[in-house]
Amino acid sequence: MAQVWQKWRWDGLGLSIAGLCLLHCLITMVLLTALASAGGALLNPMIHEAGLGLAIILGVLALGKGFRAHGLFMPAFIGALGIGMMGGALTLPHGAMEIAWTVIGVVCLGLGHLLNHRAKG
Repeated sequence: MAQVWQKWRWDGLGLSIAGLCLLHCLITMVLLTALASAGGALLNPMIHEAGLGLAIILGVLALGKGFRAHGLFMPAFIGALGIGMMGGALTLPHGAMEIAWTVIGVVCLGLGHLLNHRAKG
């Protein structure tokens, strides 16, 4: 059991955070469509900046550890690409393009964590 936890610890946490980010983006989009007044709290830039900071920290830990373990660049490259897309989305005005780039970035980061996990296999 401890070996399973060790295997999933960082990548599982990274995938969980990526999933929460994706859920946040989708819920925000639905709430903004349904309730325009809810947008103020959910679009607070601090939430997005803190989430990106957390994604960077977990990405470096999990993907870096995976690279040292298996030596494959692809999971780290795809994860870094996703983090870059998420960071770039923060520079866009709130709206459909920002959400689209964030979601694509989160999916890429999640894919990087998944590939990293499978490579450790």
